[in-house]
Amino acid sequence: MIRKTLSSLVLAATVGFVALPHPVFAVQPDEILEDPALEARARLLSKDLRCLVCRNESIDESNADLARDLRLLVRERLVAGDSDEEAMAFIVDRYGEYVLLNPKVTGANWLLYAAGPGMLLLALMMAGFYLRGRSAAAEQEAAAGDALTAQEKAQLDRILKD
Repeated sequence: MIRKTLSSLVLAATVGFVALPHPVFAVQPDEILEDPALEARARLLSKDLRCLVCRNESIDESNADLARDLRLLVRERLVAGDSDEEAMAFIVDRYGEYVLLNPKVTGANWLLYAAGPGMLLLALMMAGFYLRGRSAAAEQEAAAGDALTAQEKAQLDRILKD
């Protein structure tokens, strides 16, 4: 009985581990550099570069042909002796800042970073003005509703007597 339960637990743990999402790398064996240090640098750089086809995947995760070309280009630059910064600068110069998964907050990009919080503040201000106007209208309506004219009082008295 204990043995059966233990084997069931091991099976469940194994299936659970296999079912968990794991990072998948699309790097082909023919792309991998012989120098482990250069390969580690290439992988690090690849994680920061966007696949221009898949958009929200790094070139390290993408199976697209363009991602493969970018991975090979990164490795070529590193083998040529470029530093990490020089290799990234070369790719950004060639493909634009869009190729970076985390663009720098410089130039026009600061507008993109500020747009979200700015829109939130604008929405909060608009909601505040709306609620303030709504409460003021409710107060005016309540004040106007309390004061009946003489004709309305007479009509109300007639209705109540009947």
